[in-house]
Amino acid sequence: MADTQSSSASIQPSPSRRRPKKYRSIKDIINNAKYAVVPDDENYSDAVCDQCGSGDRDHQLLLCDKCDKAYHMLCLRPIVVRVPIGPWFCPACSSHQPPPLKSFSQTKIFDFFKIKKCTASSVKRISPQDSRRRKRRTCPIVHHKKRRRLLPYTPSNDTDKRLEQMRSLACALTSLNMEYSDDLTYSFDMAPRGANMSSFENGGMQVLSKEDIETLEYCRAMLKRGECAPLLVVFDSCEGYTVEADGVIKDMTLITEYIGDVDYIKNRQLDDCDSMMTLLLASDPSKSLVICPDKRGNIARFINGINNFSSEAKKKQNLKCVRYSVNGECRVLLVATRDIAKGERLYYDYNGYEHEYPTHHFV
Repeated sequence: MADTQSSSASIQPSPSRRRPKKYRSIKDIINNAKYAVVPDDENYSDAVCDQCGSGDRDHQLLLCDKCDKAYHMLCLRPIVVRVPIGPWFCPACSSHQPPPLKSFSQTKIFDFFKIKKCTASSVKRISPQDSRRRKRRTCPIVHHKKRRRLLPYTPSNDTDKRLEQMRSLACALTSLNMEYSDDLTYSFDMAPRGANMSSFENGGMQVLSKEDIETLEYCRAMLKRGECAPLLVVFDSCEGYTVEADGVIKDMTLITEYIGDVDYIKNRQLDDCDSMMTLLLASDPSKSLVICPDKRGNIARFINGINNFSSEAKKKQNLKCVRYSVNGECRVLLVATRDIAKGERLYYDYNGYEHEYPTHHFV
């Protein structure tokens, strides 16, 4: 009898018979959570800029969410264009540091830009201009008004130099937590591709010619092979990331297409992204579109604008931003407006269409 009791006492209940643990619902946790009490005696009316020591222009003062120091948006380096949405940390408290250039090996660069490896013998590097020159004339000569055509960019011949150019772009994109993209992106929660129709443009849109479309496609093909435009992304303490020519660029050269996520402008009215680009100005304002390079983009994201209020700054402009209808869709291209020397930085007019972007604080 004793053996029976001892054996029964040693028997443990099976896991399946244990009482299941009851977890609190999210609703219950929220309803019973303690509220954070913010003391009423905190007064920031006497805050002064830690950089210039002035408390003037208090509407431009940003307070660090960690150390509570204040900074004027224009005193920061690089300057802050718009009041950030959400928490903001001053340069001393921010742990956001760009990765070193050496962290991008050749293999990582190829993966980052999704470069297609191909043999030199399989690639026909014939520009659209060369192919048109070789066409045999079969009709009488007819004189037409000369129209300036787009020229494809000329990539650097040195492979190491091209890797350095791509490495600089990869570093800049990674520092902003962005992905590289060579085409416009359409997401289910933004604007569909069907919304990007040049026929919706109020007053119509300039149509890109067949010859210039060939140039655009030729430049895209070069990018996919890793033959990028001769451009370097550099960091300036005042301007932030900016782009400079790493070789001579001729007038009317197609520099790049403006790339990013396509969204309705009505969805971005409270967005703090300072690099949105107008894509479509529709007759119905609710259908107008913008390009938002905050998650995905290319080198166009880092080309800066001129100061429209300074005659000296206007002289620096060497690019123009043009919206074209390409096969029925709206596209934004950046084109050289004059010959650009090596080492010269690239600038264009942010207010080429709407004249609403504040550029008085630009360098």
